Amino acid sequence: MTSKLPSTTRSLPIALIRAREGVMAPIREMLAETGITEQQWRVLRVLAEHGRLDTKTLADRSSLLFPSLTRIAATLREKGLVTQTRDAADRRRQFVEITPAGQKIIDDRSDHAAQIVAGFKSALGAENYETLLDLLALLDPGAKSEDQGS
Repeated sequence: MTSKLPSTTRSLPIALIRAREGVMAPIREMLAETGITEQQWRVLRVLAEHGRLDTKTLADRSSLLFPSLTRIAATLREKGLVTQTRDAADRRRQFVEITPAGQKIIDDRSDHAAQIVAGFKSALGAENYETLLDLLALLDPGAKSEDQGS
């Protein structure tokens, strides 16, 4: 039987899922002792990098659906890792900001996270690593040119 579909060994969606698992395994291991999830880590990383953000922007930059971000932000707030405030002019708009306790989680793991990244760069080669990021950005419907190269 012939098929118009590529072999599953050459299927982009399947390859991306396999690669994601390979990338996330060491990150999950790093986070195991923190009591935070990989999605919570992403939110904290974005806030540590960009500072106080409105929830829509935070969801976009964290690659989360808005309802998921709402739940995650509430959990992080309960843990004392972020604060949430309402916009005085538009009470529907909320802002999220990392707390010193949230920043400490990032700071305490930054060396380990950097080692994980260095391992990927070593496995791929620095140039291939950057090329891979550039190629993946081409498939990201939300990618902006300012995000490339960082």
